[in-house]
Amino acid sequence: MWNYLTTPFLLTYPGVTSREGERCVENGEVWHRLEVHFPRSIATHCARQTFYFGDDGLLRRLDYNVDVNVGVAVAHYVGAYREFDGIKVPTRRRVHRWNPDDSLSEDWSIGIDIESVWTV
Repeated sequence: MWNYLTTPFLLTYPGVTSREGERCVENGEVWHRLEVHFPRSIATHCARQTFYFGDDGLLRRLDYNVDVNVGVAVAHYVGAYREFDGIKVPTRRRVHRWNPDDSLSEDWSIGIDIESVWTV
């Protein structure tokens, strides 16, 4: 959860590197792709992840292979943004597995709903 709640600030941490990828279109929106590599000092699902941001700068999706689950590929969708103390936070997360044919599973395997966030 720490990584989820600190993104995009997490991407500024020492040792995190990134490069802009090609834009893509999903749900009629242009999404900006950011390919990120995390150092070993940051505990995460895997070292290489791809983040997708809308034109408004908000995260829409995160793709990664779950190292602890034999490299299962997932698409992690975020949405239902709400503002807490001036910070927009996605309050709904749904993780879908990629099928062997490169299609996305309609059923999500992990769901997280956030009702409130306290800031210090």
